[in-house]
Amino acid sequence: MKRLLTELASWLQAEGQHMDDVVVNGASIDTRTLKKGDLFIPFRGEQVNGHQYVRQAIEKGAAASLWMKDEPDAPSDIPLIFIDDPELALQQLARSYREELDCKFIGITGSNGKTSTKDLVASVLSPYFNVRKTEGNFNNELGMPLTILSLEEDTEVAVLEMGMSGFGEISFLSKLAKPHYAVITNIGEAHMQDLGSREGIAKAKFEIIDGLQEVGTLFYDGDEPLLQTLVSNHPDLRAVSFGQSEDADLSLISMETGDDGSQFSVEGTIAGNFTIPVFGAHQVKNSLAAILIASELGLSDEQIDTALRQSTLTEMRMQPIVAQNGALFINDAYNAAPTSMQAALSFLQETKLRTEKWAVLGDMLELGENERHYHESIAHQLATIELEGILLYGPRMNWLFKELRNTGNEATIIWSESDYNPLIEELLASTNEDSIVLFKGSRGMALETIIDGVLRA
Repeated sequence: MKRLLTELASWLQAEGQHMDDVVVNGASIDTRTLKKGDLFIPFRGEQVNGHQYVRQAIEKGAAASLWMKDEPDAPSDIPLIFIDDPELALQQLARSYREELDCKFIGITGSNGKTSTKDLVASVLSPYFNVRKTEGNFNNELGMPLTILSLEEDTEVAVLEMGMSGFGEISFLSKLAKPHYAVITNIGEAHMQDLGSREGIAKAKFEIIDGLQEVGTLFYDGDEPLLQTLVSNHPDLRAVSFGQSEDADLSLISMETGDDGSQFSVEGTIAGNFTIPVFGAHQVKNSLAAILIASELGLSDEQIDTALRQSTLTEMRMQPIVAQNGALFINDAYNAAPTSMQAALSFLQETKLRTEKWAVLGDMLELGENERHYHESIAHQLATIELEGILLYGPRMNWLFKELRNTGNEATIIWSESDYNPLIEELLASTNEDSIVLFKGSRGMALETIIDGVLRA
């Protein structure tokens, strides 16, 4: 964004001071990450009042700042726009700038795989278009406006991740972004405690169509009956399904895993063979959305395959790490819910990358009243995998620990409620170049601490 401060004031229908010829190049809500030319947006919270940092922001290079009308002692010598609510102002700035951008917007949501799908879509398009994507976890009512305001004028494709914890949030983000293409990766169990049921989760995710362009397209998980029902209730919606189902518009028909990633074949609206340098059938499924969008934007199958082979994912999404002893760690510990846990364990069951298999599992959070059942039920899938060891971390994993003991699983089983060290010590003592170790747990469990502990030993 490169706009005069007077233009921003017009967008906000607000008054200001010292605004003549001030040029704004972006927006920031944090002086630690502020860039020269940014508009600083101070928030007033219970612990910190951002107005205290306005002058510091100007000294660090901010072009100007917002200032709440009811905040006293506004500095009289710096460029300011006076507003009622900084959050609403930030969102209005993004809404106005969005209207002036001539680029394709892609919105991505889902219970699992949002970030991986975002990365895959951006990776397949980046060699051929000027692409920007959501960075980090800037996928909410503050993060997405900041992402939009960070887009350069010549951006051709913006890939925006949309997160939520309750009803109405995806609808708001979709109406703000007005995507040309929308993706629902799947429906899992995350946020069950807030939304009550998988049906509720599906309804909340489906809100992504609320801001979809009139001629836009929804790409969705064709293996999910809940989404199939919602799509059927909107006969005027242009919707394209992907998945393992033969009835999907783009169907995964075969897959093989090798040292260089996953090779797979699809048929339907596109027929061909593709490769991604990533492990796991769930990541292959995520790549189907990327293939469909790339094809919609005019790329050939050969161009798509070439770009997918070079794709990269954000860390802790089936990330391979080789330890000093030669063991292969698969770090999929960014987050976990029953659906994504099942997908990760399916990879562990099917892989032939190493002969000795280990699972390091952490608590799954935000599952509501059925959380005990979801943890205990993992035992059934673990029983189908020939495992050397099962290492469990977190208070909820005690339910799985007891279930495994009751069912007589023959693997080495260790549970630790809050101390990483017993699990680190077991991996150091028992793994070698024949071992593959899957790490899977919710973000709050920080299982990468175990990986770091082994690597530093």
